[in-house]
Amino acid sequence: MSGQTKFLLQESQMPKAWYNLQADLPKPLPAVLHPGTHQPVGPDDLAPLFPMELILQEVSTEREIDIPEPVREIYQLWRPAPLFRAHRLEKALGTPAKIFYKYEGGSPAGSHKPNTAIPQAFYNQQAGIKRLTTETGAGQWGTSLSFAGSLFDLEVLVFQVRVSYDQKPYRRAVMETYGARCLPSPSNETVYGRSVLAQRPDHPGSLGIAISEAVELAVQRDDTKYALGSVLNHVLLHQTVIGLEAMEQMQMADAWPDVVVGCTGGGSNFAGIAFPFIGHGLRGGPKPRIVAVEPAACPSLTRGKYAYDYGDTAHMTPLTKMHTLGSTFTPPGFHAGGLRYHGMAPMVSHAKELGLMEAVAYTQNQCFEAGVLFARTEGIVPAPEANHAVKGAIEEALRCKREGKSETILFGLCGHGHFDMAAYQKYFAGELKEESYDEKELAMALSGLPSVAEPA
Repeated sequence: MSGQTKFLLQESQMPKAWYNLQADLPKPLPAVLHPGTHQPVGPDDLAPLFPMELILQEVSTEREIDIPEPVREIYQLWRPAPLFRAHRLEKALGTPAKIFYKYEGGSPAGSHKPNTAIPQAFYNQQAGIKRLTTETGAGQWGTSLSFAGSLFDLEVLVFQVRVSYDQKPYRRAVMETYGARCLPSPSNETVYGRSVLAQRPDHPGSLGIAISEAVELAVQRDDTKYALGSVLNHVLLHQTVIGLEAMEQMQMADAWPDVVVGCTGGGSNFAGIAFPFIGHGLRGGPKPRIVAVEPAACPSLTRGKYAYDYGDTAHMTPLTKMHTLGSTFTPPGFHAGGLRYHGMAPMVSHAKELGLMEAVAYTQNQCFEAGVLFARTEGIVPAPEANHAVKGAIEEALRCKREGKSETILFGLCGHGHFDMAAYQKYFAGELKEESYDEKELAMALSGLPSVAEPA
């Protein structure tokens, strides 16, 4: 068969509950620690940042958490999302493998990020909050929260990493179309931003810095909370609608993945596609290989240290145990801005430590090459972040070709690249240089990790 095969669920088949991997983990997550006392945090410690319903989700060990009906109604604007069989890509690779991909680019923001932006906005509105602050890298999260804010009548202030703010002006325009205010980070609107600019006026920014700025403003007003687009447990929880739908669709295709691939930056998209399959395996079902693909220029899973660290550069956030490059590490300005984060989600990191998944890293040009092949065979132009998953899936398919194995590969295509064509133009012109981090800077950042006695 040539062409594409699409597997569609009915709206009635959309998940009614999110899946929580914490319920099935063989070993619980390490405690989250207060940044000042280094003692385990309680709900009151997180209350300045998040509404109580999200805090309860953050610490929950319940396997299923119901999706509120108002959230499900908005999800239906683009969910259930389609699953495709990539016949043309298989043919181009000459592989005996079957390649499937779950496509999240049909959402209003063009990525998977609204899966958590909508519930976060809903719970904040229910708690009486009027304003949300956040950070964004490539702009997909900022766009998604801006969209969600417009639906729930919330003011949204977005700090966008400066290098991405300059690279992707149309993302900023979409945020403003939804009514949000978008600032380049580091900015002059926060004490911390001004301190960074005083030391380096041309600082390219980082997600760690942008998080610090957003948190600084969030804690100053009672009507304001902070919203995070990745890393935290409740964010990963909301994204599991991806994998839950994919499980139903794989059954429709009379197939089950031998390998599940996802791109990783902070971990939300990866968790969305992978966690339901990991949990299914832990409960006695088939156990596919789970492969996380990250950028070689910001390799937290493959080069980072598993240790307690801050989620932001100013050290205002709680300490979590994660694979980290160090909170002071500034990733180089490669185009997959959504993957330019110094740390990996604690639950993804924990899963890797437990041997439930593996990780690989590829360079920027390798991933764009894969994305172009995908576009020319399957017709969808992937976002630079999604290109990493495409690359990972292609490598698995080529392995199957070498080994003569007819395995089934599933990967998450987390968004389209329609706002990233400047990067594609540079790639075609041979001007997309490989960005590499400074080994000395990485060593310095890792040497500065906080000294923490892990709770018994």
